[in-house]
Amino acid sequence: MIKAIIFDLDNTLIDFMDFKTRAVDAAVDAMIDAGLLITKDEAKQRIKNIYDLEGIEYQRVFDRFLLDLYGKIDYRMISAAIFAYRKEREAALRPYPKVFPTLIELLKLGMRLAVVSDAPAKEAWLRLSYEKLQYFFDAVITFDDSGERKPSPKPFNMALEKLELEAKNCLMIGDWAERDVVGAKSVGMKTAFARYGDTFGTQNPGSDYDINCISELIEIVKRENNIK
Repeated sequence: MIKAIIFDLDNTLIDFMDFKTRAVDAAVDAMIDAGLLITKDEAKQRIKNIYDLEGIEYQRVFDRFLLDLYGKIDYRMISAAIFAYRKEREAALRPYPKVFPTLIELLKLGMRLAVVSDAPAKEAWLRLSYEKLQYFFDAVITFDDSGERKPSPKPFNMALEKLELEAKNCLMIGDWAERDVVGAKSVGMKTAFARYGDTFGTQNPGSDYDINCISELIEIVKRENNIK
């Protein structure tokens, strides 16, 4: 019987890559307006390279970008970039379609809900709060809480401890098969692959379920729990 659903955050509950792309675009435009002398495409590629090296949550990306380019930080440019990034982030950040009604229906079905994310605690909670999602979850486990990234079993086991449930009674949903599916299966959870958030073109996620909309979780729970 399924008693809890554990969600990845980015690209599962929230359309992370869309907001990230739009926010970086806005930041680069702002730096160009402030005097940046390279093309937008070159600037975006340099920023992408930094994210590839340091991780997509790297908080000093614009500092690093300007240091690499000029050997120093131009505070006119960086302030313009940060302001534009934050403004666009708030405009672009949004949950996937049907997230709210799905969470509400899962609660009605008696499910406990949790989040296991590789994001830093502050960023994870900010994203949940921006979208008014923070009150749905009994547990939110971030990288700052566990100190280990998925597929390490540690964040999954921490969620189980918070929920006071066995792994066999939980289903994990995420968009990154090598992290979300592999990690959850390693501790004995059932899994659902968030096909709608996949950015890797994954062919065989190895999950128990493969869904195209978050609302499909409702039927999965009903099937698993033999609810008519």
